[in-house]
Amino acid sequence: MRILIVEDEAPLAEAVARGLRREGMAVDIALDGDEGHEKASVTRYDVVVLDRDLPGMHGDQLCREIVASGALTRVLMLTASDAVADRVEGLSLGADDYLAKPFAFPELVARVRALARRATPVTPPVLLAGDVELDPARRTVTRAGRPVELTRKEFGVLEVLLAARGSVVSSEELLERVWDENADPFTTTVRVTVMTLRKKLGDPGVIDTVVGSGYRVPASAGESGV
Repeated sequence: MRILIVEDEAPLAEAVARGLRREGMAVDIALDGDEGHEKASVTRYDVVVLDRDLPGMHGDQLCREIVASGALTRVLMLTASDAVADRVEGLSLGADDYLAKPFAFPELVARVRALARRATPVTPPVLLAGDVELDPARRTVTRAGRPVELTRKEFGVLEVLLAARGSVVSSEELLERVWDENADPFTTTVRVTVMTLRKKLGDPGVIDTVVGSGYRVPASAGESGV
């Protein structure tokens, strides 16, 4: 999942980003409202973790802009106040959830994951294709009942491919959904990750290459991989 943190306290933003990345998420950072608006306008984020009191464009206005865009992006608003009136006002702006500072990091992770599930089309709790099974909640993958140990990026690529339910996913989309803005679009990152993922999943092949278009995992994965 792709997350944007809009927070003007750089140490807090970096700490939250590191924690979310350890949870397997792709995370970008904006340190003011204007930068946050620019990034949210060009990238489809699952969740924006938005500080309310921002320099430049105020967090309230940025929240309104995101909601008005019609995007599926969900907004988790952060604020230094836990007053009921502030929570009500934040939610009335269109925010999907509200969290007061200071907060417990596990709670932030749980809220972000819950919002991300609402930002994407409904998928089964466990993703299946042939004898491959991926459980997003437990972060586990098995092949014919055998555990498969994957890196965070390999897991993310497989999750996106399985969620596509047989449709082709381009390298560009994989780069956008699994990596963050620091990824170089001209590298072979996606191709190398798919190659190592194929090796770990074993034979018969699971991931098809669609020349000139991208990759897919057919429903009958393992019967005719390329």
